[in-house]
Amino acid sequence: MQATEIATLRRSLGLSQVEFGQLFDAHSMTVSKWERGVLRPTAYQIALMRQFQATANAKQDQAREQVKNLLVGAGVVAALVWLLGGKG
Repeated sequence: MQATEIATLRRSLGLSQVEFGQLFDAHSMTVSKWERGVLRPTAYQIALMRQFQATANAKQDQAREQVKNLLVGAGVVAALVWLLGGKG
């Protein structure tokens, strides 16, 4: 996992460097060094990060699908209202 990916993951989770570090048993300064490419997380920490990333991506995909379904549903309702209103 690259430094930019770590920073992006942390931000997408809405966590500070302190909070992110607590998830991986690391000091906030260590997280800062990961994000700048000065240090690399352990293989175990990277595996955990990838799992967090996969879960976050799945949640985003699920939310997008729900929004899409709501918009399609709203479009159907709007079309019905227009059609029924046009006949009166």
